[in-house]
Amino acid sequence: MSARRRPAFSPAADVIGSELDLHLTGRHVVHALTPGFCDAASVYLLERWLLEENAYATADPPQIEARRLALRVGADAQEDWEPLLPVGQVIVFPRETPYARALATGQTQLLDAVDSHTSERLSASGPGDARIDDLLDSAAFLVVPLQLRGTAVGFIACTRGPDKAPFVIGEAVAVESLAARACVALDNARRYERERRMAHAIRNTLFPDTARTFPGCQIAHGYLPAGQDNIVGGDWFDVLRRPGGQVSLVVGDAMGHGPASAVAMIQLRTAVRTLAGLDIPPAELVHRLDALACDTPGASFATCMYAEWDPKERTCTLVGAGHPPPLIRGSDGRSAPVTLTSAGLPLGIGTGTYEPTVLDVTEPTLLLLYSDGLVESRHADIDQGIAQLAQALDAGSTDPADGTEDRLRILSQRLLTPAAADTTGVADDRTLLLAELTPLKD
Repeated sequence: MSARRRPAFSPAADVIGSELDLHLTGRHVVHALTPGFCDAASVYLLERWLLEENAYATADPPQIEARRLALRVGADAQEDWEPLLPVGQVIVFPRETPYARALATGQTQLLDAVDSHTSERLSASGPGDARIDDLLDSAAFLVVPLQLRGTAVGFIACTRGPDKAPFVIGEAVAVESLAARACVALDNARRYERERRMAHAIRNTLFPDTARTFPGCQIAHGYLPAGQDNIVGGDWFDVLRRPGGQVSLVVGDAMGHGPASAVAMIQLRTAVRTLAGLDIPPAELVHRLDALACDTPGASFATCMYAEWDPKERTCTLVGAGHPPPLIRGSDGRSAPVTLTSAGLPLGIGTGTYEPTVLDVTEPTLLLLYSDGLVESRHADIDQGIAQLAQALDAGSTDPADGTEDRLRILSQRLLTPAAADTTGVADDRTLLLAELTPLKD
């Protein structure tokens, strides 16, 4: 390729695909092209591709709908053009436009001017704006389709003003190569963002409604996923009303991270909700949950701590299945782990027997259920972690800020992310359920 045909892509081209973010990838593309290679560049993605799982080919569509993903004019910032050409805007392009032709044929469109449809649309977006007039005063126009496994999913558009040389074939080929790399990066980002939206939707449906009021029970919760990218793991928690007016609280942990653990967690949580609607004792409930876990893929060796609070009888019944013991803080101002009658075996083994531990609660008491991710560490054993969590509960309970209406919520967040903790490298999900148990008067 001659020196005249060698494209002057900026270093931004080297970072295309380095981030799983659609808009950031689009900005990398337009920054690679402008202002060195062309005067203005934009990236558009087909709306149906963004909304559907897979793109599909249409031989000759009457029109296409494409969303503007990124735009750059010269060295201007995106914000400079946002009022006129907003990123995120969906535009309908008729069949006769070079954009639709590029997508229908899969061939790059190399023109000596902006097409009439684009000229009219841009003029209408900023009538009398000198910047639009300058943008339309182009001597070269290039539309390169973005193709994913043979199917067009969008396009890149470039323009040059009259003071620059027209695009040549070699430059068009270079942009096609850039587009091929960008398309893979955009597809990866699209899939990643869809998975994150799905995971957020799952996680949001799994949070108990702690805003609900229960007799003699106020609730706050906290959850922090492992790592930086995980959203849904194996931890779950719930707050349920029992048939006799009692309140059930449960924290569980299905082994591992990712989709498999999340599915197991959802099934276990659903099973607990179903069983909690029956008039059966807590130990029997956990025993039945163990039997169900035996037939649930991925649920073997899951752990849980189940608590049933009866504010009228002033008792709290605890049943563990291989889970860390709850912490309790009474009027003496000291938090300590509950000594359970039996720690119980993890769920899904099928040979476990589960015994209840019944606490008499005659005055307002804090009960903390949590997952092992909150107390396990590479630097200390689990008993030390539990002791440190108890100290943090004591310290947070005496803080003046706890006098606010959101004191339980504030306290739960402090316990979840202590000031000295490095949460960027959390090895396991952190989950807690904090309840203030208040006995009801006769």
